[in-house]
Amino acid sequence: MRKVIATAFVSLDGVMQAPGGPQEDPTGGFNYGGWTVPYWDDAIGAALGEVFSSPFALLLGRKTYDIFAAHWPHVDVDPSASTFDAVNAQVARTFNGATKYVATHSPATLSWQNSESLGDDVPSRIRELKQQNGPQLLVQGSSELLQILLAHDLIDEIHLLIYPVVFGKGKRLFGSGTIPTAFKVTRSSSTPSGVLITSYERAGQINTGSFQLEHPTDAEIERRKHLQ
Repeated sequence: MRKVIATAFVSLDGVMQAPGGPQEDPTGGFNYGGWTVPYWDDAIGAALGEVFSSPFALLLGRKTYDIFAAHWPHVDVDPSASTFDAVNAQVARTFNGATKYVATHSPATLSWQNSESLGDDVPSRIRELKQQNGPQLLVQGSSELLQILLAHDLIDEIHLLIYPVVFGKGKRLFGSGTIPTAFKVTRSSSTPSGVLITSYERAGQINTGSFQLEHPTDAEIERRKHLQ
């Protein structure tokens, strides 16, 4: 059985909109595009490299797919090319070779190699993919697709890179349709630039409790009297 694993860059108030560049997604008047760039360091690069170190397929929303498709197929992978960069070339080879499952209303326009539409019923198709043998299903960006996955309880693991900024507006990772769910922290670290990198796995239902004693002892009753 395959897992759906989401990786997201988020602010302290949960915004994930346009982390990579000013024109990535300015909808809603969001004018902070590219907010992750000043915090980039080797620790973040290593964490992302680990995410892609095992075989994977990509689950993408259409906007993220178009951003990726406009870039990675055009990266030089020939070492003799003047614009060759070894790190970018490796990512390009990996992304180009991976299967891309895309939530889209225009499947005929999926021109990037190894791309496939998720069809009209996205949740059902992803449930089918999870039951199949194959590489893990990684979600990158894709804020609208993530809302569908969260609303249908389809995410097994979440890797968050939490940046020390607050926006007060913008597209958030956990929207109003998110199903209440408990997670457990499996890994956590911080980078020299102040980014928290934390991994979570599903941990069943949310448990609740109370700090108020249902049957207080005599000592507790006396203590409360003195506090009144």
